Amino acid sequence: MNLNKSTRNFFIVFVSIIQVIFLLAIFKENAGSLGVVALMIILCILVLVTTLRGQIHHKDHAYEHILVVLWIPAAALASFYLNHFLKLGPVISAASVGSLGSFIPNIRKHSHYLQQLPAAIYCGAFIGMSSEHVASGLLFIITASFFTAILLFLSKNLFAGVGGKLGTLAFAGVAITSFLYFLISSYV
Repeated sequence: MNLNKSTRNFFIVFVSIIQVIFLLAIFKENAGSLGVVALMIILCILVLVTTLRGQIHHKDHAYEHILVVLWIPAAALASFYLNHFLKLGPVISAASVGSLGSFIPNIRKHSHYLQQLPAAIYCGAFIGMSSEHVASGLLFIITASFFTAILLFLSKNLFAGVGGKLGTLAFAGVAITSFLYFLISSYV
């Protein structure tokens, strides 16, 4: 098995696990309601079946350009600043950063590089939406942006046409960073 196919398969399993963990967290919060429990079990099964059997992955695996994913930390910091320092709230902050990012391709309409930036900017804006209880400061945002950038870099041709890819990647980056912070604080 070549490296591209291994990377592709690992990433599909990784994102599927992140989605199931997210659904299980919702399940845990609402464990008292039988209807919610049944819905979460059905959703977990559907996520796994769709990921494994759906036509959502290209056969060839390509990588996102490194200069594209570098915009993730910039957008995350901008969104975090608007959210926590200017007190605009997470939705307005992320929407503002994402909306501004959507105009970047208009600077040079024929630039392939500029056409790719809005997705990375939106992905970073989702990181900046994190609560102060989760994201303790700018170092947390930069670390989460780093992990999210790696995930976006690896997932260029995966989950094509599936809504929520950027938010899922941002969630995974924040979750990985939270887990690392938890481990560090447990041993310090």
